[in-house]
Amino acid sequence: MRILFVGDVVGSLGREMVEEYLPKLKEKYRPQITIINGENAAGGRGITEKIYREFLSAGAQAVTLGNHTWDNKEIFDFIEEAKYLVRPANFPDNNPGKGLVYLKYNSEEIAVINLQGRTFMQPSDCPFEKAEQLIEEAKQRTPVIFVDFHGETTSEKQAMGWYLDGKVSAVIGTHTHVQTADQRILPNGTAFMSDVGMTGPYDGILGMEREAVLKRFITNMPVRFEVPKSGRGILSAVTIDIDMKTGKAKKIESVLINDDHPFYS
Repeated sequence: MRILFVGDVVGSLGREMVEEYLPKLKEKYRPQITIINGENAAGGRGITEKIYREFLSAGAQAVTLGNHTWDNKEIFDFIEEAKYLVRPANFPDNNPGKGLVYLKYNSEEIAVINLQGRTFMQPSDCPFEKAEQLIEEAKQRTPVIFVDFHGETTSEKQAMGWYLDGKVSAVIGTHTHVQTADQRILPNGTAFMSDVGMTGPYDGILGMEREAVLKRFITNMPVRFEVPKSGRGILSAVTIDIDMKTGKAKKIESVLINDDHPFYS
């Protein structure tokens, strides 16, 4: 099985990159499962039902979230009915939505888990403990388990990778919006990458208009960050090949599309 995972989609430029390049990526890499992180898809903060459904129509089987899950209030109107929308599982138990979904591939299943880190992030339950609970549950149905770990620090994401090595098929980091070059298969068969990167404005700073970010750093004054609606785009993703019988990863490959890394079919 091959999984294609597209990193944090930011704003309308990110959605345009998905619309343009996802069909080309699916034709080139032939993934059986496609997952998109969409927590920044609605103007950089949260997701709407329309965008969620657009991602599914574009070819995604699941959409993961992160710390901006609740930023767009519309989500409360549809998250319970959104079968393939996955918010961090270590949010409090009384939160709506779910942190684990199962996807069908022929007669097989794959489990998709979303977790959020705690270092420099909003308070949440322990992601390590929650991971253990959900993995035990998922193992009753499938050996193929994909984890989107939404975290701020590379150290916490690396710690999760090593903690889950041999227990899941992949631990792929999101949230920091810059693709790392540390993709590897850990000794016990888990594919790992600290951060898959973002999909959105190429000439902003982490997807935001750079002038506002620069002003914040230079003056230390509060500013409002906005997502550019035009300009050059970037798409960041990763492909992972997994043995369906053992759940172990066999190959991991990063994908980066921008003007400095053009797409070749």
